[in-house]
Amino acid sequence: MTTYKDAGVDLERAERLVEYIRSKVKKAFSGRLVTEFGGFATGMELKGYREPVVIASTDGVGTKLKLAQEMGVHKGVGKDLVAMNVNDVLATGAKPLLFLDYIATGKIEEKVLKEFIDGVVEACEEADVVLAGGETAEMPGFYPEGVYDVSGFCVGVCEKGELITGKEVSPGDVLLGIKSSGFHSNGYSLIRKVLKEKGVSLEDPFPGHSLTVGEVLLTPTRIYTKEVLSLKEKVKLKAIAHITGGGIPGNLVRVLPEGVRAVVEKSSIPENPIFDWIRELGKVPEEEMFRTFNMGVGMVLVVSEEDKEKALELLGKEGFVCGHIEKGPREVKIV
Repeated sequence: MTTYKDAGVDLERAERLVEYIRSKVKKAFSGRLVTEFGGFATGMELKGYREPVVIASTDGVGTKLKLAQEMGVHKGVGKDLVAMNVNDVLATGAKPLLFLDYIATGKIEEKVLKEFIDGVVEACEEADVVLAGGETAEMPGFYPEGVYDVSGFCVGVCEKGELITGKEVSPGDVLLGIKSSGFHSNGYSLIRKVLKEKGVSLEDPFPGHSLTVGEVLLTPTRIYTKEVLSLKEKVKLKAIAHITGGGIPGNLVRVLPEGVRAVVEKSSIPENPIFDWIRELGKVPEEEMFRTFNMGVGMVLVVSEEDKEKALELLGKEGFVCGHIEKGPREVKIV
């Protein structure tokens, strides 16, 4: 007799993991869901909205996962998964509400995935979203042992009239940056290539730092829920760009209307030594750096000149002016 377990899928182990997630969700998000976690789908009430628009986003962590799996450190990439999706929803002006995850692996390693889920739950609490459900797929023969892949899904809501679309961006507006926490979750294929070519180990000390190279590279993506939603209440945000793959040029251009150019002043971006380190180590051209990495800027906000000082005051030391909007072709110019 051949069983599913013989084929490499252990249903009891999967059920234990689901029960672990259920207990974490019940403790962290009690009373916020109208259906029980673990059903076929999960619901949450929309209260206080007149013309609600539902916003949805999906994203992953990319090859940063390979570094996490090589180092055996998984909590941070759980946080990354939430952050990458939540920040995309925030860029529309919506309030993130629900998060779901998808985990695929050749074999469920309970210790590994529990650590990953702990990171997801912590990030959901920080972002003020509910972990509403997910899927864990055990796929022996498809993924090698010790390997897993993940995707995340975030749902948010916004009043129709409060969506931030970028349509009102005009010459004279100001670009405000909010600091990133590092590479976030983009550019890791290039980083891994440079490390391999230069013979740098993840266990090597990071220059001028008490952490190892691997620990610095696994710094979780910053979550911008508090900053964006508090600013939105007090300042008119004309556009928000979440700086992910494609860097500042590839993401900021997405929120510009026709007839305006964004001019980003690189000298105004606060120094972050990790970007200089990878640039010098790999002899990466500056243009390639700016279109691959966030370069220390996690979010770019567009506000009017008259709202600049108030926005900077609210952002505190994490915010800075990084450029302006002028008349011209729809593009981003780094100067």
